[in-house]
Amino acid sequence: MPAILPYVPRTITVHMGAPDQWAENVTVNFPDYVKNVASSEIYPTWEPAAIRANVLAIISFALNRVYTEFYPSRGYDFQITASTAYDQKFIRGRNIFENISQIVDEIFNDYIRRQGFVEPLSAKFCNGTTTTCDGLSQWGSQSLAQEGYDDMEILRYYYGDNIELVVEAPIQDIQSSYPGTPLRLGSVGQEVVIVQTMLNRISQNYPAIPKIRPVIGAFDENTEAAVKEFQRIFNLTPDGIVGKATWYKMVYLYVGVTRLSELVSQGQTFFAVQFQFPGILREGSSGTEVEVLQYMLALLAEFDNSLSPLQMDGVFGPNTTRAVRSYQQMAGLAVDGVVGPATWNSIYRHFIQADLYLRRDMSQFPRNATQAVPASVSEVGSAGEGYENTPRLGQYPGYELKLGQTDGREAVMV
Repeated sequence: MPAILPYVPRTITVHMGAPDQWAENVTVNFPDYVKNVASSEIYPTWEPAAIRANVLAIISFALNRVYTEFYPSRGYDFQITASTAYDQKFIRGRNIFENISQIVDEIFNDYIRRQGFVEPLSAKFCNGTTTTCDGLSQWGSQSLAQEGYDDMEILRYYYGDNIELVVEAPIQDIQSSYPGTPLRLGSVGQEVVIVQTMLNRISQNYPAIPKIRPVIGAFDENTEAAVKEFQRIFNLTPDGIVGKATWYKMVYLYVGVTRLSELVSQGQTFFAVQFQFPGILREGSSGTEVEVLQYMLALLAEFDNSLSPLQMDGVFGPNTTRAVRSYQQMAGLAVDGVVGPATWNSIYRHFIQADLYLRRDMSQFPRNATQAVPASVSEVGSAGEGYENTPRLGQYPGYELKLGQTDGREAVMV
């Protein structure tokens, strides 16, 4: 799912039956949930390494369900079930073994994932005697622990050498990935990047959905067309607006085609959202992040003569330093040639607005610094930004609009 940083929920809601079966929902503290499942699945007399390995598998599987919004994206009001046919065994009100409780208290906000992937591993397991599977064997983990394997060696034995342990993940309340308000033509920001990323991946399996290039976080006509085609294919109202129903249908399809909720996941990579701040960049840096920076600066320089022109080569050399310093001076930032979060976010904010206006009206797009596009409505005319008002359709005119008022092109209806 498109949320970038997984977290440990303070509570988790468990459906006490199969997903489509009527059953009670029980909301419990997350560590208590893990203790219950572990006490229901394994034995307290096992070796500590086997217990820790199984607890990490239980945590990771549950966090994968939370991260991918596996059940909410299907319309359910819970995060996981108590059915072992689908998820993990949870027995309401059962006794918790003390040694298992102590281990869970130590590691409940640790989990495993594939190296280079974001999502917690969908660490499926079975008992290894009456049932077998491609994941961890519970009784097999005990045998390995008796042979001297530690917890991570046990987990790598079953899940592969390319897993890693994430420790002390952030703890917070369950959050919906849906941004809360519909996204539509003119929207900008990371939520739009997520929509574009999901649609591009889904379109690999459904080629009728047009590709969106580049993914920059501006909801333009190309994005609207892709959304409408997605909605038509999946029997949603084809209005080009990403409301809650469309958003979660995208989440459901995206998780499905990438297999994020499976042990053989294709993986949510750290670079799925290219325009997220990648860390401090300065002269000597190189790579994709520098190329993205150069791409944004090069577009802005096309329409502002105060900015230095730049070529994209992925190497942060003197020319890139000069371009960054020119931008910082224009934007009223500290002029040091180093791209920290303030400089990156300022460049990105101006870039997505400039690109959006360019795509919406090529013929009227400003061609020089004296006609440059405002970064946003709130920044029109603000000192130090280097952007001034233009007479474009759809731009804030500098005064309040009221019911029935017209500018000669369309009435304001509020």
